[in-house]
Amino acid sequence: MMCLGRSGDMNKKYWNNRNVLITGFEGFLGSNLTKTLLGTKAKVVGLDIKTYRKETILSEADHKKITVYKGSVTDYKLLQKILRKYSIDTIFHLAAEAIVGRSEKNPRIAFETNIVGTWEVLEAARQHPDTKAVVVASSDKAYGSHKKLPYREDMPLMAKHPYDVSKSCADLIAHTYAHTYGMSVSITRCGNIYGPGDFHFSRLIPDAIRCALRNETLFIRSDGKYVRDYVYVDDIIDGYIRLAERIPHSNLSGEAFNFSNEEPLTVLNVVERIAKSVGGALRYKILDSAKYEIRDQYLESQKSRDILSWRPRYTFEKGVKATLKWYKALLGTGKI
Repeated sequence: MMCLGRSGDMNKKYWNNRNVLITGFEGFLGSNLTKTLLGTKAKVVGLDIKTYRKETILSEADHKKITVYKGSVTDYKLLQKILRKYSIDTIFHLAAEAIVGRSEKNPRIAFETNIVGTWEVLEAARQHPDTKAVVVASSDKAYGSHKKLPYREDMPLMAKHPYDVSKSCADLIAHTYAHTYGMSVSITRCGNIYGPGDFHFSRLIPDAIRCALRNETLFIRSDGKYVRDYVYVDDIIDGYIRLAERIPHSNLSGEAFNFSNEEPLTVLNVVERIAKSVGGALRYKILDSAKYEIRDQYLESQKSRDILSWRPRYTFEKGVKATLKWYKALLGTGKI
């Protein structure tokens, strides 16, 4: 799968033969970003704790174009080795414990991967003069709970629970390296990302689509009224690339950017729209058992629009249609 809708805006000459490190390159967002950059002839080095995964959008041919390292972002010596050996110019730091439920059950893993991993990546980059840009993936969860919505980039980070706190800390560490050491580091904070390549069925959209395709009941952890914003993965990749291209030349070090389509939806809104997309009813059961989850959270993206000229190209309906098509193609493979 090639990511759609970006080739006209990407500065392919900028990425041609550029040495790029993507941490967490086998994951949902990482694999989509890797796939896109391979189309620009960038020289991609991928680091992941699990490599050559069965559940990924990256093909065998893609893997042959990537210099693959299996290892943890907490391994400082490995990071130093990669940066030196390949003269890494740009780093996309995406590796993280990304599942909220797992973070609650095992906060140590979330803190080690998301916090320690971030400072090790940035410290290795600080010691490597060839690195001109670092994009650190934070999250809308880093804001914590605010009475005033939508979240803006100048709002304080007020997280309280393990996953959210781990992202707040990673976010602040990135600011430290930007403001104390003058490193070219910027931060992304995204709404709920969905699209092809997401095999984490604990998330609402892939689980709802899977249940619709299999004619199974969807179990909703909350009361169905929690509000989130959802943004298609291609739009997020577009934002990441725009940001990385501008960091070395536009004085964006230490800046954070929200990426959202600015259309907050309740869980039940999402379920109803997915049911409409598949052309039938989607059975669901409300468990109302969610704990430690922020009830309402959504982002304002005006800063990304103004500074990066970023615009989401996918409405929710268009994004779900593309996502549904991808999952349908996998039906019967045993992957969903």
